[in-house]
Amino acid sequence: MGILTTNKPVTFILTRDREKLKPFYRDVLGLTQLYEDPFGTTFALGDGATMRLTTIADHTPGMHTVLGWQVADIKATIKALKEKGVAPVIYPGFGQDDLGIWHAPDGKAKVAWFLDPEGNNLSITSS
Repeated sequence: MGILTTNKPVTFILTRDREKLKPFYRDVLGLTQLYEDPFGTTFALGDGATMRLTTIADHTPGMHTVLGWQVADIKATIKALKEKGVAPVIYPGFGQDDLGIWHAPDGKAKVAWFLDPEGNNLSITSS
């Protein structure tokens, strides 16, 4: 067993404007806000894992995924996100379906991407 395998993970989402992102993670995605201090806002992700919104004044989001969720029904999840005003990201030439879902060549995994209001790339996956 690895050194950290029995410990709860913490992930960090960097932002220029934490006040702008808090309602997205709390109200749109439905994450429970646990606490806040001058350096960040912490949300529950499930199974004891947490996510911390951390302010970095000059942060520029990258194109890579910074946080993803394994979901039971990717189509239902995308539809629910769309009802909340969240649009899937469509990558030209990637072959995503009309909901923005990419299907792995072996047919097992399905992935869809979306952005938070600052442009941080998030994903949902199902198999």
